Amino acid sequence: MSITAPGEAKPGRPMPGNVWKCAVCGYLANGENPPVECPQCASTGREFIRVTDKKGLRYDGQPFDVLLINGSSHRANNTGYLADLAEDVLRENGVSYRRYNLSEFAINHCWCCYSMRDNACRYPCRDQLDDMPAFHEMVIASKAVIITSPINWNNMSARLKDFLDRLNCIQNLYLLKKPGLTEGKIVGIAVSGHEDGATKTAMDICLYFQQMGYILAPFGIAYRVHGAQFNTITDTEFLKTDPLVIMKVKGMANNVVVMMRLDNEGKLKGKLIPVCE
Repeated sequence: MSITAPGEAKPGRPMPGNVWKCAVCGYLANGENPPVECPQCASTGREFIRVTDKKGLRYDGQPFDVLLINGSSHRANNTGYLADLAEDVLRENGVSYRRYNLSEFAINHCWCCYSMRDNACRYPCRDQLDDMPAFHEMVIASKAVIITSPINWNNMSARLKDFLDRLNCIQNLYLLKKPGLTEGKIVGIAVSGHEDGATKTAMDICLYFQQMGYILAPFGIAYRVHGAQFNTITDTEFLKTDPLVIMKVKGMANNVVVMMRLDNEGKLKGKLIPVCE
């Protein structure tokens, strides 16, 4: 296998054989199989994606119930496992859903148009140059959102922060005195990490959705950390063998489904007074 510098493989000029891209850092590798470990960021081979002529994300307009977001930079590590558990519950309950690992998509930083003038922040978002407009449509189309997040220095990942920041154009509809598109929807949150910061991370995420009129499902936050006394390399085995992880995450996902089926969105439509920043 040969390893290449980032950016050598370009659309329309493929390198010989398979080209693999690390979804975490963008490193490119050429060979029959991806590397066992990324030589640039140390992620496992599970993070590599075969490079294809992938088109930008588009929403097909088909209705579905739950948008499941893995907000980690690692699509196939601990936070991905939490998303797997939530996905199992949705599947077992016959709930239609769509799962996305944010590391596989292009999401630009928010342009902060609101800071120029209030009505400069609008929906549809001014930034139509990445995959976020499709996510905007799916947030509006779905009945509930489940977010799984790692703890990065007592907070969510930068990728997830960008995703949530970009929802501002939907939230700003209320401030522009326009009909809202998200009030009464349901949110559930699952957080995994090595040590401190789980509740802070979960509440930071929750605040975004509260400002959009979402309802946190009862017992709608699940989290589990391992501990600073352990090497991070042991976190995955801990999470996958700890029965509390399965109980908490699956319980949260079940509670989201129960709340969603009460049709709070329909019952509350037009009855709420937006109180948001």
